[in-house]
Amino acid sequence: MRKLLNTLFVTQPDIYLSLDGDNVVLLKEKEKIGRLPLHNLEGIVSFGYTGASPALMGYCAERNISIVFLTKNGRFIARVIGQSKGNVILRKKQYRLSENEVSSTRIARNFIIGKVYNNKWMLERMTRNYPLRIDIEKFKNTSKQLTSILEEMVCQH
Repeated sequence: MRKLLNTLFVTQPDIYLSLDGDNVVLLKEKEKIGRLPLHNLEGIVSFGYTGASPALMGYCAERNISIVFLTKNGRFIARVIGQSKGNVILRKKQYRLSENEVSSTRIARNFIIGKVYNNKWMLERMTRNYPLRIDIEKFKNTSKQLTSILEEMVCQH
């Protein structure tokens, strides 16, 4: 399960962001007004033009903590993010497959089968867990219909 982290919003336009150890330090006219540990942050959004130290930007880029700079009115200026870690070869193959109608159809069909199966499974779980709250007959009939749809889809393959 993904750990949910926080986003630091700096709304005062005259705040400078710097790095001290593993912490982001908020400076106003060279006076420290705040300090937060970076391991709790997923992103930093700064409104205004003051900026951030290169050390902080590098530290955040290494740890995939995005820093977004906006004008005081919220208009996008720039974003600092870490190196993207994607499989380029896989991505190219996916683009090639998307241009092939037969393979695209097969993949889309599998997505639909998965969706139908998940709905059937959810209905059956509801009949087991909440038999007094729902109309069990309607749920079972719908589950049977989904089973027949799944059988048709699998047989057509």
